[in-house]
Amino acid sequence: MTAPHHAFDWTRGYASQRSPVFARNVVSTSHPQAAQAGLRILGHGGNAVDAAIATAACMTLLEPCSNGLGSDAFAIVWDGKSLQGLNASGIAPQAWTPDYFDRKHGVGASLPLRGWDAVTVPGAVGGWVALSERYGKLPFADLMAPAIEIAERGYAVPVVVQGKWQLASKVEDLVSQPGFAEAFLPKGRAPEVGEVFRFAAAARTLRLIAETKGEAFYRGEIAEATAAFARETGGAITAADFAAYAPEWVDTISMDYAGHALHEIPPNGQGIAALIALGILKQFDVASLPVDSAASHHLQIEAMKLAFADTCRYVSDARTMKVQAAELLDAGYLAERAKLIDRNKAQDFQAGNPVKGGTIYLTAADESGMMVSFIQSNYHGFGSGVVVPDYGLSLQNRGHGFTREAGHANVVAPGKRPFHTIIPAFLMKDGQPQMSYGVMGANMQPQGHMQTLVRMLDHRQHPQAACDAPRWRYNAGLSINVESTMNPEAVAGLRALGHEIAEISDSYQDFGAGQFIWRLGDPAVEGYVAASDPRRDGAAAGW
Repeated sequence: MTAPHHAFDWTRGYASQRSPVFARNVVSTSHPQAAQAGLRILGHGGNAVDAAIATAACMTLLEPCSNGLGSDAFAIVWDGKSLQGLNASGIAPQAWTPDYFDRKHGVGASLPLRGWDAVTVPGAVGGWVALSERYGKLPFADLMAPAIEIAERGYAVPVVVQGKWQLASKVEDLVSQPGFAEAFLPKGRAPEVGEVFRFAAAARTLRLIAETKGEAFYRGEIAEATAAFARETGGAITAADFAAYAPEWVDTISMDYAGHALHEIPPNGQGIAALIALGILKQFDVASLPVDSAASHHLQIEAMKLAFADTCRYVSDARTMKVQAAELLDAGYLAERAKLIDRNKAQDFQAGNPVKGGTIYLTAADESGMMVSFIQSNYHGFGSGVVVPDYGLSLQNRGHGFTREAGHANVVAPGKRPFHTIIPAFLMKDGQPQMSYGVMGANMQPQGHMQTLVRMLDHRQHPQAACDAPRWRYNAGLSINVESTMNPEAVAGLRALGHEIAEISDSYQDFGAGQFIWRLGDPAVEGYVAASDPRRDGAAAGW
């Protein structure tokens, strides 16, 4: 039986400088200035959706190694009455076919990681506009104002972001891309910690987005400038590709676990992996195992392996999937998959047959009860590396998520969405909202969703403790990484079970970074408790 929020063990935690934040209005993300910008919007009469949009716009500037104006995005919104998902991931240019890549890059070559041939139409700006039109209270232009101010005045680069910026500046296939060095290496190098970074070109684009509610981005000046730059520098994307794009409102998919229901965006995203893993995990009594024990970690790792085996084989743009989400989440199928787990041995699982016959994350909530789970990303560090001159438009590399394997559900095709790693999560209980949360970091995301949720629901750990706790990450085969802070006895126990373990301390991408808002009761009275991951520069801010 799952304990209510007041039965969290508030006294237990891990090595962290952070405490839970209690407030009636709250924003949590991985940069304090962005969280404060969202809070400012709430203070000016905006709601949680308005705050989320403003925060997201600021994050394109404050954490450019993770996202930008050319990002994709997803969101889940509780509007006070119902739960709604938004898929704002982009589509492939019309020129993209397997033959296009064969001719340009050679038969059998992997899809490019950098450059124009990794760029799908960016969806995040369209997502901001769609959210504002459907749920927002304040004028859309007001939501862009904090980001425009940050772009024009600049900001002091923080420690964690600077470290990733510095590493990226030494990656040749990234810094050699058109427009990258001019935008992100303004002095011929990455900014130092505390050095002010200004991005006037991005301010120009944000003003155009604000003035036209995104029309300039998809059917005007920005789209035309991007298409012209593509023609000049070897890209296939066109103004018509931009004009053809629209985000899609979707129903969520869910899995019951420990008296709650975890909701995720349906494919093309990998959120279904977290649901599959929980569906397998609930065949075991995880709550009876010590929270940081090898036995508990082992069950979770094996469940996640099984989930990834099916997700990587079957998930693509939902319009092209040959196996449907409902089949992958079928209770009988997951019970059978759970039987493959050996409590005494690590295994390398393959995909099953369910057919019968990787970013920044933010979350916001207000005292009216509205809650938003929002994520946007350029995918790999700084995305494709391509930055449109004079517009500060750094473009994602989501096209790398396609495959050229004939017959695969995720094979590249014109107008198709690629397999996506970024996933917002939302927890419900008895038809009411309980928590909006996410754990960014490529394929770490569903693993982080599951690990933190097990800690909260099965082991009574409060959100900040669950966020601070050491994590593992499954890679492939028998290989996993663990944080260096993990219990040494648990690590030894996992090795004894056959897990091939490497301990690493770089947590920025390797182990994800979470933001959590848990509803305590009546939002206008008890409000929320929020947590922000110490693995990033962020904060939870509330009033």
